[in-house]
Amino acid sequence: MLSRLIEIVESFGRQRILLVGDFILDRYVYGDAERISPEAPVPVLRKQYEEDRVGGAGSVAANLQQLGMNTVCCGLVGLDDAGHRLRALLQSMGANTRGIVSISGRPTTRKTRFIGLAQHRHRQQLIRVDDEITAPMSESDARPCLEVIAGAMKDVAAVCLEDYDKGVLTAGLCRRIIDMARQAGKPVLVDPARIDDYAKYTGATMLTPNRSEFRLATGCPGTAVETIKAHVAGLIEACDLQGVLVTLDRDGCLLALRGREPIHFPTRPRAVYDNTGAGDAVLAMLVAATASGASWEEAAQLTNIAGGLEVEKFGCVPISREEIIADLTLSAADGSAKIRPLPRLVAELRLRRSRGETIVFTNGCFDLLHAGHIHFFRQCRALGQVVVVGLNSDASVRAQNKAPGRPIMPQDERAEVLAALSLVDYVVIFDEPTPAAVIEQVCPDVLVKGEDWAEKGVVGREFVEGRGGRVVLVPLKPGLSTTSVVDRIRAGGR
Repeated sequence: MLSRLIEIVESFGRQRILLVGDFILDRYVYGDAERISPEAPVPVLRKQYEEDRVGGAGSVAANLQQLGMNTVCCGLVGLDDAGHRLRALLQSMGANTRGIVSISGRPTTRKTRFIGLAQHRHRQQLIRVDDEITAPMSESDARPCLEVIAGAMKDVAAVCLEDYDKGVLTAGLCRRIIDMARQAGKPVLVDPARIDDYAKYTGATMLTPNRSEFRLATGCPGTAVETIKAHVAGLIEACDLQGVLVTLDRDGCLLALRGREPIHFPTRPRAVYDNTGAGDAVLAMLVAATASGASWEEAAQLTNIAGGLEVEKFGCVPISREEIIADLTLSAADGSAKIRPLPRLVAELRLRRSRGETIVFTNGCFDLLHAGHIHFFRQCRALGQVVVVGLNSDASVRAQNKAPGRPIMPQDERAEVLAALSLVDYVVIFDEPTPAAVIEQVCPDVLVKGEDWAEKGVVGREFVEGRGGRVVLVPLKPGLSTTSVVDRIRAGGR
Protein backbone atom coordinates (compact mmCIF):
# COMPACT_ATOMS: atom_id res chain seq x y z
CA MET A 1 0.00 0.00 0.00
CA LEU A 2 2.79 2.45 0.88
CA SER A 3 4.47 1.86 -2.48
CA ARG A 4 1.15 2.54 -4.23
CA LEU A 5 0.72 5.82 -2.35
CA ILE A 6 4.28 6.87 -3.22
CA GLU A 7 3.56 6.00 -6.86
CA ILE A 8 0.48 8.25 -6.80
CA VAL A 9 2.39 11.22 -5.35
CA GLU A 10 5.22 10.75 -7.84
CA SER A 11 2.66 10.85 -10.66
CA PHE A 12 1.38 14.31 -9.75
CA GLY A 13 1.72 16.34 -12.93
CA ARG A 14 0.54 19.70 -14.18
CA GLN A 15 -3.20 19.07 -14.01
CA ARG A 16 -5.11 22.32 -13.99
CA ILE A 17 -7.32 23.02 -10.97
CA LEU A 18 -9.93 25.78 -10.67
CA LEU A 19 -9.86 27.28 -7.17
CA VAL A 20 -12.58 29.70 -6.01
CA GLY A 21 -12.79 31.15 -2.52
CA ASP A 22 -11.68 33.63 0.10
CA PHE A 23 -8.11 34.72 -0.51
CA ILE A 24 -6.45 36.06 2.63
CA LEU A 25 -3.14 37.75 3.32
CA ASP A 26 -1.51 36.34 6.45
CA ARG A 27 0.96 38.73 8.03
CA TYR A 28 3.26 37.55 10.82
CA VAL A 29 4.98 40.07 13.07
CA TYR A 30 7.78 38.42 15.08
CA GLY A 31 9.51 39.81 18.10
CA ASP A 32 10.95 39.05 21.51
CA ALA A 33 8.43 38.94 24.34
CA GLU A 34 10.56 38.81 27.46
CA ARG A 35 8.89 41.32 29.76
CA ILE A 36 5.47 42.48 30.92
CA SER A 37 4.28 46.01 30.24
CA PRO A 38 4.29 48.36 33.25
CA GLU A 39 1.09 49.88 31.83
CA ALA A 40 -1.02 46.70 31.86
CA PRO A 41 -0.53 42.95 32.50
CA VAL A 42 0.32 42.19 28.87
CA PRO A 43 3.55 41.06 27.14
CA VAL A 44 5.66 43.70 25.42
CA LEU A 45 6.64 42.62 21.88
CA ARG A 46 9.93 44.07 20.66
CA LYS A 47 9.56 43.69 16.89
CA GLN A 48 12.33 41.85 15.06
CA TYR A 49 10.88 41.24 11.58
CA GLU A 50 7.67 40.47 9.70
CA GLU A 51 6.63 38.33 6.77
CA ASP A 52 3.61 37.83 4.52
CA ARG A 53 2.13 34.49 3.49
CA VAL A 54 -0.93 33.50 1.51
CA GLY A 55 -3.84 32.28 3.62
CA GLY A 56 -7.36 30.97 3.09
CA ALA A 57 -7.85 29.90 -0.51
CA GLY A 58 -4.33 31.24 -1.13
CA SER A 59 -3.00 28.54 1.18
CA VAL A 60 -4.82 25.90 -0.89
CA ALA A 61 -3.25 27.39 -4.04
CA ALA A 62 0.21 27.27 -2.45
CA ASN A 63 -0.25 23.61 -1.54
CA LEU A 64 -1.57 22.73 -4.99
CA GLN A 65 1.39 24.42 -6.66
CA GLN A 66 3.84 22.62 -4.34
CA LEU A 67 2.19 19.33 -5.23
CA GLY A 68 2.75 20.01 -8.92
CA MET A 69 -0.70 21.25 -9.91
CA ASN A 70 -1.46 24.29 -12.09
CA THR A 71 -3.96 26.48 -10.22
CA VAL A 72 -6.40 29.03 -11.66
CA CYS A 73 -7.42 31.33 -8.78
CA CYS A 74 -10.74 33.18 -8.57
CA GLY A 75 -11.74 35.53 -5.77
CA LEU A 76 -11.67 39.12 -4.52
CA VAL A 77 -9.00 41.45 -3.18
CA GLY A 78 -9.13 45.15 -2.41
CA LEU A 79 -7.46 47.96 -4.30
CA ASP A 80 -4.85 48.21 -1.58
CA ASP A 81 -1.28 47.26 -0.74
CA ALA A 82 -2.40 43.98 0.82
CA GLY A 83 -4.21 43.02 -2.39
CA HIS A 84 -1.16 43.78 -4.54
CA ARG A 85 1.03 41.80 -2.15
CA LEU A 86 -1.33 38.82 -2.14
CA ARG A 87 -1.53 38.72 -5.92
CA ALA A 88 2.26 38.99 -6.20
CA LEU A 89 2.78 36.10 -3.76
CA LEU A 90 0.40 33.88 -5.74
CA GLN A 91 2.11 34.76 -9.01
CA SER A 92 5.56 34.11 -7.53
CA MET A 93 4.57 30.51 -6.83
CA GLY A 94 3.25 30.03 -10.36
CA ALA A 95 -0.51 30.31 -9.74
CA ASN A 96 -2.74 31.88 -12.39
CA THR A 97 -4.40 34.99 -10.89
CA ARG A 98 -6.53 36.14 -13.80
CA GLY A 99 -9.66 35.39 -11.78
CA ILE A 100 -8.57 37.51 -8.79
CA VAL A 101 -10.70 40.65 -9.07
CA SER A 102 -9.59 43.91 -7.42
CA ILE A 103 -12.45 46.08 -6.17
CA SER A 104 -12.67 49.41 -4.36
CA GLY A 105 -14.48 50.01 -1.10
CA ARG A 106 -13.66 46.55 0.26
CA PRO A 107 -10.26 45.82 1.86
CA THR A 108 -8.30 42.69 1.18
CA THR A 109 -9.00 40.26 4.00
CA ARG A 110 -5.90 40.33 6.18
CA LYS A 111 -4.98 38.48 9.36
CA THR A 112 -2.07 39.91 11.31
CA ARG A 113 -0.59 37.63 13.93
CA PHE A 114 1.80 38.96 16.55
CA ILE A 115 4.26 36.25 17.50
CA GLY A 116 6.39 36.39 20.62
CA LEU A 117 9.67 34.51 20.76
CA ALA A 118 10.81 33.60 24.27
CA GLN A 119 14.62 33.42 24.37
CA HIS A 120 14.58 33.84 20.56
CA ARG A 121 13.28 30.28 20.12
CA HIS A 122 9.77 29.37 21.21
CA ARG A 123 7.14 30.94 18.96
CA GLN A 124 3.84 31.76 20.59
CA GLN A 125 0.96 33.70 19.04
CA LEU A 126 0.02 36.58 21.34
CA ILE A 127 -2.90 38.08 19.44
CA ARG A 128 -4.47 38.11 15.96
CA VAL A 129 -5.94 41.22 14.35
CA ASP A 130 -8.37 40.74 11.43
CA ASP A 131 -9.02 43.44 8.82
CA GLU A 132 -12.03 42.37 6.73
CA ILE A 133 -15.51 42.96 5.38
CA THR A 134 -17.59 39.78 5.27
CA ALA A 135 -20.69 41.13 3.51
CA PRO A 136 -21.80 38.97 0.52
CA MET A 137 -20.14 39.82 -2.76
CA SER A 138 -22.38 41.83 -5.09
CA GLU A 139 -23.59 40.57 -8.46
CA SER A 140 -21.48 43.15 -10.29
CA ASP A 141 -18.34 42.08 -8.41
CA ALA A 142 -19.12 38.41 -9.04
CA ARG A 143 -19.53 38.87 -12.81
CA PRO A 144 -15.80 39.02 -13.71
CA CYS A 145 -15.14 35.94 -11.55
CA LEU A 146 -17.94 34.02 -13.26
CA GLU A 147 -16.52 34.87 -16.68
CA VAL A 148 -13.14 33.40 -15.73
CA ILE A 149 -14.80 30.35 -14.14
CA ALA A 150 -16.91 29.67 -17.24
CA GLY A 151 -13.90 30.07 -19.53
CA ALA A 152 -11.64 27.82 -17.46
CA MET A 153 -14.16 25.07 -16.70
CA LYS A 154 -13.58 22.99 -19.82
CA ASP A 155 -9.80 22.82 -19.29
CA VAL A 156 -9.62 21.91 -15.59
CA ALA A 157 -9.44 18.48 -13.95
CA ALA A 158 -11.40 19.57 -10.85
CA VAL A 159 -12.98 22.52 -9.09
CA CYS A 160 -12.13 23.52 -5.49
CA LEU A 161 -14.25 25.78 -3.30
CA GLU A 162 -12.44 27.10 -0.21
CA ASP A 163 -15.00 28.86 1.97
CA TYR A 164 -13.90 30.97 4.94
CA ASP A 165 -17.29 32.74 5.08
CA LYS A 166 -15.78 36.08 4.02
CA GLY A 167 -18.52 36.85 1.49
CA VAL A 168 -17.14 35.46 -1.78
CA LEU A 169 -18.86 32.07 -1.92
CA THR A 170 -22.44 33.23 -1.72
CA ALA A 171 -25.30 30.78 -2.17
CA GLY A 172 -25.88 32.14 -5.69
CA LEU A 173 -22.25 31.84 -6.77
CA CYS A 174 -21.91 28.33 -5.33
CA ARG A 175 -25.05 27.25 -7.18
CA ARG A 176 -23.78 28.56 -10.53
CA ILE A 177 -20.31 27.04 -10.10
CA ILE A 178 -21.65 23.62 -9.09
CA ASP A 179 -24.17 23.63 -11.96
CA MET A 180 -21.47 24.55 -14.50
CA ALA A 181 -19.14 21.89 -13.15
CA ARG A 182 -21.78 19.16 -13.24
CA GLN A 183 -22.67 20.04 -16.82
CA ALA A 184 -18.98 19.87 -17.74
CA GLY A 185 -18.48 16.59 -15.85
CA LYS A 186 -15.98 18.11 -13.39
CA PRO A 187 -15.81 17.09 -9.71
CA VAL A 188 -16.37 19.84 -7.12
CA LEU A 189 -14.52 19.49 -3.81
CA VAL A 190 -15.46 21.87 -1.01
CA ASP A 191 -13.79 22.85 2.24
CA PRO A 192 -16.92 24.30 3.88
CA ALA A 193 -17.17 27.33 6.12
CA ARG A 194 -18.00 27.06 9.80
CA ILE A 195 -21.74 27.56 9.25
CA ASP A 196 -24.85 25.67 10.34
CA ASP A 197 -26.39 25.17 6.89
CA TYR A 198 -24.62 23.47 3.97
CA ALA A 199 -27.50 23.91 1.51
CA LYS A 200 -25.41 26.17 -0.76
CA TYR A 201 -23.04 23.25 -1.43
CA THR A 202 -25.85 20.98 -2.71
CA GLY A 203 -24.72 18.95 -5.70
CA ALA A 204 -21.00 19.13 -4.95
CA THR A 205 -18.93 15.97 -5.20
CA MET A 206 -17.20 15.91 -1.81
CA LEU A 207 -17.16 18.04 1.35
CA THR A 208 -14.20 18.10 3.77
CA PRO A 209 -15.47 19.50 7.10
CA ASN A 210 -13.49 19.05 10.29
CA ARG A 211 -15.08 17.47 13.34
CA SER A 212 -16.47 20.68 14.87
CA GLU A 213 -17.73 22.00 11.50
CA PHE A 214 -19.50 18.70 10.83
CA ARG A 215 -21.24 18.80 14.20
CA LEU A 216 -22.37 22.40 13.70
CA ALA A 217 -23.82 21.68 10.25
CA THR A 218 -25.53 18.37 11.10
CA GLY A 219 -26.45 18.67 14.76
CA CYS A 220 -24.37 15.57 15.49
CA PRO A 221 -24.57 15.20 19.30
CA GLY A 222 -21.09 13.87 20.01
CA THR A 223 -17.43 13.90 18.93
CA ALA A 224 -16.76 10.15 18.90
CA VAL A 225 -15.93 8.56 15.55
CA GLU A 226 -18.83 6.10 15.83
CA THR A 227 -21.28 8.93 16.54
CA ILE A 228 -20.08 10.86 13.49
CA LYS A 229 -20.35 7.69 11.39
CA ALA A 230 -24.02 7.52 12.23
CA HIS A 231 -24.70 11.02 10.88
CA VAL A 232 -22.68 11.23 7.64
CA ALA A 233 -25.25 9.48 5.46
CA GLY A 234 -27.83 12.14 6.36
CA LEU A 235 -25.53 14.92 5.17
CA ILE A 236 -24.78 13.10 1.92
CA GLU A 237 -28.48 12.71 1.18
CA ALA A 238 -29.46 16.22 2.26
CA CYS A 239 -26.84 17.87 0.02
CA ASP A 240 -26.89 15.35 -2.85
CA LEU A 241 -23.17 14.55 -2.48
CA GLN A 242 -21.02 11.67 -3.62
CA GLY A 243 -19.34 11.65 -0.26
CA VAL A 244 -17.94 13.41 2.80
CA LEU A 245 -14.42 13.35 4.21
CA VAL A 246 -14.53 14.39 7.88
CA THR A 247 -11.11 15.30 9.28
CA LEU A 248 -10.75 14.17 12.89
CA ASP A 249 -7.44 15.76 13.98
CA ARG A 250 -5.66 13.15 16.18
CA ASP A 251 -8.13 10.44 15.06
CA GLY A 252 -7.29 10.74 11.34
CA CYS A 253 -10.26 11.03 8.99
CA LEU A 254 -13.59 9.41 8.16
CA LEU A 255 -14.48 8.74 4.52
CA ALA A 256 -18.17 8.24 3.75
CA LEU A 257 -19.30 7.51 0.18
CA ARG A 258 -22.91 7.33 -0.97
CA GLY A 259 -24.38 3.87 -0.43
CA ARG A 260 -21.26 2.49 1.28
CA GLU A 261 -20.21 1.89 4.87
CA PRO A 262 -18.02 4.76 6.18
CA ILE A 263 -14.30 3.96 6.57
CA HIS A 264 -12.20 5.33 9.40
CA PHE A 265 -8.54 5.96 8.52
CA PRO A 266 -6.49 6.44 11.71
CA THR A 267 -3.29 8.46 11.64
CA ARG A 268 -0.11 8.19 13.64
CA PRO A 269 0.46 10.61 16.54
CA ARG A 270 2.00 13.97 15.63
CA ALA A 271 3.73 16.70 17.60
CA VAL A 272 1.13 19.43 17.01
CA TYR A 273 2.73 22.85 16.76
CA ASP A 274 0.01 24.85 15.01
CA ASN A 275 -3.22 23.68 13.34
CA THR A 276 -3.40 26.73 11.04
CA GLY A 277 -3.80 25.63 7.41
CA ALA A 278 -4.45 21.93 8.07
CA GLY A 279 -7.81 22.02 6.27
CA ASP A 280 -6.21 23.80 3.31
CA ALA A 281 -3.54 21.09 3.04
CA VAL A 282 -6.22 18.38 3.20
CA LEU A 283 -8.31 19.90 0.40
CA ALA A 284 -5.26 20.42 -1.82
CA MET A 285 -4.09 16.83 -1.34
CA LEU A 286 -7.57 15.41 -1.93
CA VAL A 287 -7.95 17.19 -5.24
CA ALA A 288 -4.36 16.52 -6.36
CA ALA A 289 -4.64 12.80 -5.58
CA THR A 290 -8.04 12.25 -7.19
CA ALA A 291 -7.08 14.33 -10.23
CA SER A 292 -4.07 12.00 -10.61
CA GLY A 293 -6.15 8.82 -10.61
CA ALA A 294 -6.20 7.90 -6.91
CA SER A 295 -9.29 6.26 -5.45
CA TRP A 296 -11.15 8.10 -2.70
CA GLU A 297 -9.69 5.64 -0.19
CA GLU A 298 -6.12 6.25 -1.37
CA ALA A 299 -6.68 10.00 -1.42
CA ALA A 300 -8.04 9.91 2.14
CA GLN A 301 -4.88 8.21 3.38
CA LEU A 302 -2.76 10.87 1.70
CA THR A 303 -4.83 13.67 3.25
CA ASN A 304 -4.01 12.21 6.68
CA ILE A 305 -0.33 12.69 5.90
CA ALA A 306 -0.72 16.18 4.42
CA GLY A 307 -2.78 17.43 7.36
CA GLY A 308 -0.40 15.79 9.84
CA LEU A 309 2.65 17.41 8.30
CA GLU A 310 0.92 20.80 8.28
CA VAL A 311 0.20 20.80 12.01
CA GLU A 312 3.89 20.13 12.69
CA LYS A 313 4.71 23.51 11.10
CA PHE A 314 4.12 27.06 12.25
CA GLY A 315 1.51 28.96 10.24
CA CYS A 316 0.36 28.16 6.72
CA VAL A 317 3.34 26.46 5.06
CA PRO A 318 2.66 24.45 1.88
CA ILE A 319 3.47 20.74 1.93
CA SER A 320 5.60 19.47 -0.96
CA ARG A 321 5.52 16.15 -2.81
CA GLU A 322 8.99 15.41 -1.45
CA GLU A 323 7.78 15.79 2.14
CA ILE A 324 4.82 13.48 1.52
CA ILE A 325 7.08 10.84 -0.04
CA ALA A 326 9.57 11.24 2.80
CA ASP A 327 6.85 10.69 5.39
CA LEU A 328 5.54 7.63 3.54
CA THR A 329 9.04 6.21 3.27
CA LEU A 330 9.61 6.79 6.99
CA SER A 331 6.56 4.61 7.63
CA ALA A 332 8.09 1.69 5.73
CA ALA A 333 9.98 -0.88 7.76
CA ASP A 334 11.75 -2.39 4.75
CA GLY A 335 15.51 -2.27 5.32
CA SER A 336 16.26 -1.89 1.60
CA ALA A 337 14.38 1.42 1.74
CA LYS A 338 17.35 2.83 3.67
CA ILE A 339 19.24 3.22 0.39
CA ARG A 340 18.19 6.60 -0.95
CA PRO A 341 18.91 8.74 -3.98
CA LEU A 342 20.23 12.08 -2.75
CA PRO A 343 17.16 14.28 -3.54
CA ARG A 344 14.79 11.99 -1.65
CA LEU A 345 17.24 11.67 1.24
CA VAL A 346 17.52 15.45 1.55
CA ALA A 347 13.73 15.85 1.71
CA GLU A 348 13.43 13.15 4.35
CA LEU A 349 16.23 14.61 6.46
CA ARG A 350 14.58 18.03 6.29
CA LEU A 351 11.47 16.47 7.78
CA ARG A 352 13.39 14.67 10.54
CA ARG A 353 15.40 17.77 11.37
CA SER A 354 12.16 19.74 11.77
CA ARG A 355 11.23 17.21 14.46
CA GLY A 356 14.36 18.06 16.42
CA GLU A 357 16.41 15.01 15.43
CA THR A 358 20.21 15.34 15.13
CA ILE A 359 21.69 14.26 11.78
CA VAL A 360 25.05 12.41 11.92
CA PHE A 361 27.01 11.82 8.71
CA THR A 362 30.03 9.71 7.90
CA ASN A 363 31.42 8.27 4.71
CA GLY A 364 33.74 5.62 3.33
CA CYS A 365 34.17 2.64 1.02
CA PHE A 366 33.14 -0.02 3.57
CA ASP A 367 34.41 -2.73 1.26
CA LEU A 368 34.40 -5.61 3.75
CA LEU A 369 32.50 -4.91 6.97
CA HIS A 370 34.27 -6.01 10.14
CA ALA A 371 34.17 -5.46 13.91
CA GLY A 372 36.01 -2.17 13.58
CA HIS A 373 33.18 -0.77 11.45
CA ILE A 374 30.57 -1.88 13.99
CA HIS A 375 32.52 -0.11 16.75
CA PHE A 376 32.71 2.99 14.57
CA PHE A 377 28.96 3.03 13.82
CA ARG A 378 28.17 2.64 17.53
CA GLN A 379 30.14 5.83 18.12
CA CYS A 380 28.13 7.54 15.38
CA ARG A 381 24.82 6.41 16.88
CA ALA A 382 25.79 7.85 20.26
CA LEU A 383 26.10 11.31 18.67
CA GLY A 384 22.56 11.67 17.27
CA GLN A 385 19.25 10.14 16.29
CA VAL A 386 19.85 9.74 12.52
CA VAL A 387 23.00 8.14 11.05
CA VAL A 388 23.63 8.72 7.34
CA VAL A 389 26.42 6.85 5.56
CA GLY A 390 27.85 8.26 2.33
CA LEU A 391 29.15 5.30 0.33
CA ASN A 392 31.83 5.68 -2.34
CA SER A 393 30.65 4.17 -5.62
CA ASP A 394 32.88 1.65 -7.42
CA ALA A 395 34.19 4.39 -9.70
CA SER A 396 34.88 6.63 -6.71
CA VAL A 397 36.85 3.89 -4.95
CA ARG A 398 38.94 3.21 -8.05
CA ALA A 399 39.66 6.92 -8.39
CA GLN A 400 41.35 6.83 -4.98
CA ASN A 401 44.05 4.46 -6.29
CA LYS A 402 43.54 1.90 -3.58
CA ALA A 403 45.13 -1.55 -3.82
CA PRO A 404 44.57 -3.53 -7.05
CA GLY A 405 41.20 -5.24 -7.18
CA ARG A 406 39.46 -2.76 -4.93
CA PRO A 407 36.63 -2.52 -4.33
CA ILE A 408 36.23 -6.22 -3.72
CA MET A 409 32.45 -5.96 -3.32
CA PRO A 410 30.37 -3.97 -5.85
CA GLN A 411 28.60 -0.85 -4.62
CA ASP A 412 25.07 -2.29 -4.57
CA GLU A 413 26.15 -5.20 -2.39
CA ARG A 414 28.11 -2.91 -0.06
CA ALA A 415 25.07 -0.64 0.25
CA GLU A 416 22.77 -3.59 0.99
CA VAL A 417 25.02 -4.84 3.80
CA LEU A 418 25.19 -1.35 5.36
CA ALA A 419 21.42 -0.98 5.12
CA ALA A 420 20.97 -4.20 7.06
CA LEU A 421 22.66 -2.67 10.13
CA SER A 422 20.34 -1.29 12.81
CA LEU A 423 23.03 1.29 13.59
CA VAL A 424 22.62 2.85 10.12
CA ASP A 425 19.50 4.78 9.08
CA TYR A 426 20.35 5.81 5.52
CA VAL A 427 22.86 4.98 2.80
CA VAL A 428 23.55 7.30 -0.13
CA ILE A 429 25.99 6.38 -2.92
CA PHE A 430 28.15 9.10 -4.46
CA ASP A 431 30.43 9.06 -7.53
CA GLU A 432 32.66 12.05 -6.74
CA PRO A 433 36.18 11.47 -5.35
CA THR A 434 35.16 13.20 -2.08
CA PRO A 435 31.84 13.51 -0.22
CA ALA A 436 31.95 17.33 -0.24
CA ALA A 437 28.90 17.77 -2.50
CA VAL A 438 26.87 15.21 -0.53
CA ILE A 439 27.75 16.87 2.77
CA GLU A 440 26.56 20.24 1.48
CA GLN A 441 23.22 18.68 0.53
CA VAL A 442 22.77 16.60 3.68
CA CYS A 443 23.82 19.47 6.00
CA PRO A 444 24.72 17.20 8.94
CA ASP A 445 24.74 18.44 12.50
CA VAL A 446 27.66 16.13 13.25
CA LEU A 447 30.34 14.94 10.80
CA VAL A 448 32.20 11.84 11.98
CA LYS A 449 35.50 10.36 10.79
CA GLY A 450 38.11 8.08 12.30
CA GLU A 451 40.92 9.65 14.29
CA ASP A 452 43.35 8.66 11.53
CA TRP A 453 41.94 11.65 9.58
CA ALA A 454 43.33 14.16 12.07
CA GLU A 455 46.40 14.80 9.93
CA LYS A 456 44.78 14.28 6.51
CA GLY A 457 42.11 16.97 6.91
CA VAL A 458 38.42 16.12 7.08
CA VAL A 459 36.50 16.92 3.90
CA GLY A 460 33.46 19.06 4.78
CA ARG A 461 34.79 20.35 8.11
CA GLU A 462 34.64 24.00 7.11
CA PHE A 463 31.08 23.68 5.76
CA VAL A 464 29.71 21.83 8.79
CA GLU A 465 31.36 24.04 11.39
CA GLY A 466 30.35 27.14 9.43
CA ARG A 467 26.71 26.13 9.93
CA GLY A 468 27.17 25.63 13.66
CA GLY A 469 27.73 21.85 13.46
CA ARG A 470 30.70 19.92 14.75
CA VAL A 471 33.28 17.42 13.54
CA VAL A 472 34.06 14.40 15.72
CA LEU A 473 37.08 12.12 15.26
CA VAL A 474 36.49 8.78 16.97
CA PRO A 475 39.17 6.30 18.04
CA LEU A 476 39.53 3.17 15.91
CA LYS A 477 39.94 -0.45 16.97
CA PRO A 478 43.67 -1.24 16.71
CA GLY A 479 44.62 -3.68 13.98
CA LEU A 480 41.17 -3.70 12.37
CA SER A 481 40.92 -2.36 8.82
CA THR A 482 39.69 -3.63 5.48
CA THR A 483 43.31 -3.79 4.26
CA SER A 484 44.35 -5.95 7.24
CA VAL A 485 41.35 -8.25 6.70
CA VAL A 486 42.26 -8.66 3.01
CA ASP A 487 45.89 -9.38 3.91
CA ARG A 488 44.77 -11.99 6.44
CA ILE A 489 42.58 -13.69 3.83
CA ARG A 490 45.43 -13.72 1.32
CA ALA A 491 47.72 -15.21 3.96
CA GLY A 492 45.33 -18.08 4.47
CA GLY A 493 43.96 -16.74 7.73
CA ARG A 494 47.31 -16.47 9.50
